[in-house]
Amino acid sequence: MNDTVYVGNAGKDATLDRGWLLGHFKDAGDPRHSDAVEIKWGVHPCGDERASWVRGEERTALLVLISGRFRVELPDRSVLLERQGDYVVWGRGTDHSWFAEEESVVLTVRWPSVPGGTPGR
Repeated sequence: MNDTVYVGNAGKDATLDRGWLLGHFKDAGDPRHSDAVEIKWGVHPCGDERASWVRGEERTALLVLISGRFRVELPDRSVLLERQGDYVVWGRGTDHSWFAEEESVVLTVRWPSVPGGTPGR
């Protein structure tokens, strides 16, 4: 076993930390530990929505649609991701929320990886 390599399945591993696969919240010896970036495999049933808006976000984020139809709400616009590969990027300090218009899978990348608000650690 090489502890600098981790092989897994995003769908299976996503169930462990609310979808988050990589970031500061993984144990320091785990190759998925990173202070630079966080990656999430989000599986959302139709009608799933964020309970409340994220306010005062400290990270930049990229959200890519893998499948489904997914809407991201930003302060001045609503962005609909409806084709595989559609994506949206928002910068630090941008409030946001989201809603799954259909069963959806999305890949989220945030940077840097900072404590607070991520999988209970």
